[in-house]
Amino acid sequence: MNKLFLSVSVWGAFALMGAGQNTPPEVHPAPGTSLEAPGISVTFMGRKQNYDKSVDGLDGDVHSPKSVNILPSGEKYYVNCLEGCATVVFDCGTGEKLKTISHRIDTTMASLWAPESGLFPFKHVYKQPDVFGGKPVEGAFSHGGKYLWVPYYRRTFDINAQEPSAMAVIDTEKDTIIRLFETGPLPKMVACSNGGGLMAVSHWGDNTVGLLDISSEDPLDWHYTACLVVDYKLKLDLSTKVPVNRDLNSGYCLRGTVFTPDDRYLLVGCMGGGGGIAVIDIEKGEYLGRIMGARPNLRHLLIHDGIIYASINSSGYVQSIPLEKFMGAVAALGKGMTARLDGWTSCKVPAGARTIVISPDGKYIFAACNFSSKVAVVDAAKMVCLGSLQADSYPVGMDISDDGTTLLVTSQARQGRGGNCVGTYSIRRRMGL
Repeated sequence: MNKLFLSVSVWGAFALMGAGQNTPPEVHPAPGTSLEAPGISVTFMGRKQNYDKSVDGLDGDVHSPKSVNILPSGEKYYVNCLEGCATVVFDCGTGEKLKTISHRIDTTMASLWAPESGLFPFKHVYKQPDVFGGKPVEGAFSHGGKYLWVPYYRRTFDINAQEPSAMAVIDTEKDTIIRLFETGPLPKMVACSNGGGLMAVSHWGDNTVGLLDISSEDPLDWHYTACLVVDYKLKLDLSTKVPVNRDLNSGYCLRGTVFTPDDRYLLVGCMGGGGGIAVIDIEKGEYLGRIMGARPNLRHLLIHDGIIYASINSSGYVQSIPLEKFMGAVAALGKGMTARLDGWTSCKVPAGARTIVISPDGKYIFAACNFSSKVAVVDAAKMVCLGSLQADSYPVGMDISDDGTTLLVTSQARQGRGGNCVGTYSIRRRMGL
């Protein structure tokens, strides 16, 4: 089936980052919409939504859903709702809403704050800097799924995201916030090392990356070890009253963040400012430089079975390169240098490739294609797009279950319109094809 519910509201021009095109029409696929491709079938099953009271799955807490994280046990999933200042928890089996975790931080939560590291000073004086709404962006699990780390895009009073933001740690058994950490401006991605002892948070807002030691089982022992600068730190002296566009005016716009399998290096995608992948030597605790060569506007990074995969936002590509080849280029880096690495394999997908995930066996890559409101399926070995199917308007985040049978996709609203929902897709492998 490929029937769509197409809304009549096609709203005005909106300059998409790096795309320079008008916002596409609002669309909503009907349950049963599917893609049949060699070896795989993907079917849209339904949604949790907050765009139409007459449509099934209405949930008022699903407000500007930015990302989704499926608990490793497969029992429940967490939806980070940016403008709703909340993380909404759902049961994976029944779809029941289990809890809404508020990120409205106030003085009653003072004991949850970790001691200040001294790495993130405020530039202006605020009467109550620790009373704010936190806007959750992405998430990453640590300690085998015991904790979910959720950075805040900004504190609500900080209209130009020039001050330190914050990051919450959620206990996934109790689904409560048990720790709060300061961060740099505009934190977006957070990643846990493969060994589980380190957490990294990349700051879109000023070209820096924070590193935390989380090797202890006791959250009270967790602490920052460094805040590293990628080439240069932005000097932020912006208005506290008149907003500016910090999505575009933020240096390298650090985004995709991933540890190499041996945890020796941290790779951070540069979505703006000339692009490339920033490389941090974890063992030495220093920034090495940037590897160029991937297409510009690189958003998301992942590593699987010795291959680096990257999503290219504006033009709509998934690219790959062997990790060994990439590390050969890293070996030639001098501190603060750039090096060009050719030989990336490119796969064209619909425009606006945002989050990508890979099936547990590494055979298929799924891409949330924002501008085209599609979910694309890529053969990872051949780097060929097998096709795409409709998603609720403006998909941005996704996660896949550990058994590879369920894909969840967040569709974030724009200016109050669009998806504003979380879609569930069933994945079926077609043997012998």
